[in-house]
Amino acid sequence: VQLQASGGGLVQPGASLTLSCAPSGPGRIFSSWIVGWFRQAPGKEREFVAATRWSRQSTYYSDSAKGRFTISRDNAKNTVVLQMNSLKPEDTAVYFCATGTADFGARRAAAFNTWGQGTQVTVSS
Repeated sequence: VQLQASGGGLVQPGASLTLSCAPSGPGRIFSSWIVGWFRQAPGKEREFVAATRWSRQSTYYSDSAKGRFTISRDNAKNTVVLQMNSLKPEDTAVYFCATGTADFGARRAAAFNTWGQGTQVTVSS
C-alpha cells in the first residue's frame, strides 16, 4: 500500500490549508493502524504534527499544532485530512502522512511503517 499526500501550497500568514492523505495501490490498511502527519523543514529533523486511527476519532497533536490544526477522517473518500488554520511562517515545511502499527500516542517517525511522498506547505507574505 502507498499513501498519497496532497493539498499543499503557498499561503499568507493567518490563512488556512487542508491536506489530504489517501491510501492507494495493492496491500491493505488495517482500521486499527495509526495514521499521522509529520513535517520537515529545511535543515531540520522530521517532526510529529498529529495522528489518529483509521477506525476511530481519537486524536493527538504536537504542542505547535494543538488548537490550530485538526486531523480527521473523511469516510466517504477514505482519506485522512489535516485542516490547518492560523498558519504561521514557521509552519513552512514538507508535510508527510504516514501509517502503520505504531501504538496510539506514538510520535517518533521510526514508529510509522509506510510513508507518502510529501506535499510542500509554504507560509509567507
